Amino acid sequence: MTASLYQRLGDAQGISKIVDNIVAAHLRNPLVNPRFKHVKDLDHLEEMARQFFSSGSGGPETYSGKDMRTAHTGMNISEQEYLAVMDDIIDALDKQKLDQATKNDVIAILHSLIGDIIRV
Repeated sequence: MTASLYQRLGDAQGISKIVDNIVAAHLRNPLVNPRFKHVKDLDHLEEMARQFFSSGSGGPETYSGKDMRTAHTGMNISEQEYLAVMDDIIDALDKQKLDQATKNDVIAILHSLIGDIIRV
């Protein structure tokens, strides 16, 4: 039996590490830092990201946040910013030493969200 994406990401503990690395990378990334450095409740943002990764990868957690289009409406996120975020996510996956198939599955999910995030 093949492991679920959730399991391949390291279950809750692995996803938590991935999210921590993603947020830290966003805060260092000059292309997206302006969007993240003013977030009033970074803990909430991290919790929503953990839920999103868990739920979206077949884990037991339910995502309680807004859908992606609603969450990003009015932000006018550019293609360049989206690609920078994807790069940060891929780097976080690399830090966890995940295999290419697992990274490809995450990348496919990220690509599926483009229309709900870029320039909405």
